Amino acid sequence: MPNPTAEITLTTSRHLGLVAIAHGEKYQQANRALEEAGFERLPNGASTAPLTDPQAARRTASALVHHAHAHGATITTSTRPYLGGPEIAAQLPGTWTAELEIYSHPLWQEDLWPMLWEAGEMYRALEDHRIPFASVLKNGSGTELLLIERPGHSSGYLLGALTDREQEDPHDDPTTPRSIVLPANPGLAARAIEDTFLPAHRRALHHQDLNNVLNGLARIREEHETLQAIKDSGRYSDGVPLRDSRLIAGMERDFADRAWLSYRAVLEHAPLLLTRCRPAASPWPEDAAALDRLREALVHSQDAWDKWNNLRDELYSIPATLPAHEWSQVRGQLGLAVLPAIETWLSDSDVFERQVRAAVPGGPAALSAPTPRLLTARPAALPAPRSTPAHR
Repeated sequence: MPNPTAEITLTTSRHLGLVAIAHGEKYQQANRALEEAGFERLPNGASTAPLTDPQAARRTASALVHHAHAHGATITTSTRPYLGGPEIAAQLPGTWTAELEIYSHPLWQEDLWPMLWEAGEMYRALEDHRIPFASVLKNGSGTELLLIERPGHSSGYLLGALTDREQEDPHDDPTTPRSIVLPANPGLAARAIEDTFLPAHRRALHHQDLNNVLNGLARIREEHETLQAIKDSGRYSDGVPLRDSRLIAGMERDFADRAWLSYRAVLEHAPLLLTRCRPAASPWPEDAAALDRLREALVHSQDAWDKWNNLRDELYSIPATLPAHEWSQVRGQLGLAVLPAIETWLSDSDVFERQVRAAVPGGPAALSAPTPRLLTARPAALPAPRSTPAHR
């Protein structure tokens, strides 16, 4: 087993001067060396020393070598300037911020895995390399991007997507966006993000939302068809006759409970997708009537969705004292209330799917997060034709 390490990575910043980042299993020792050498600790965990006075800078560097040796810390000089998150963020469309995150202990890097929505080079970099620091770019509307130095290369950066959504194995999910390589120049990097990565990310969100809706409907459809077959035949699936109508009512309540759990995906993701659908501009203009039925179904689901959102925080705050049958009762009541809407969605799901696939977003629109409470949105007027970049 290798000995625990204390490491210091040095880089330079036009605004901050000399920037040092301590990491390794014994990162505290590296931080002590920086403090004793006269570096100033920033709130984000990095340490800085000015470069405005060449003689003072040389003394600081000499002191750092001495104190690093005393504390057993190794020094590495980066070939790249200080990770340029703020410089890139300032040139992106809209309002973006950049925050440096330092993963001083190697185990802290593992915290990135649950949030990483990526199946390309960024995934392999985190899997195979130590990443002691990164910059997280945020647009304030739910989009978060991870920026790291490209390991194994003397220049360039990697940019990938973060998400707080539940996700499948990114390698098995075709909607997963892939990281891109960015140049060191902030202006060129921002252009690559705007023209290439953000449009791909927007399309990935679109397809993921669609898959969530379709998967939810598929689960409901399977159980709905089973229930309907039992009711039509008067027998259980194993052929045993149903002799008590109360059994049917109980099965319907159980179905409504499970259906509500899956229908939430429709209520959360379908409204935004419907606002993008333009049947008149698609090969199926006759789909407009079905889309109107789906919107009306969402309108009729609004009360149940509001009740669920209002109750959810309260229910989650007392999970230990809330019996499972009460959870089931709440979900069952909501499921029964929206059952006609669910049946509409099952009937018109094919129309929904083809219209949403025909409405994949493109062009230089700023990303925004869907709101799970907006169920009644209508499509905006069809925009005038405009040219859009080939990539965005």
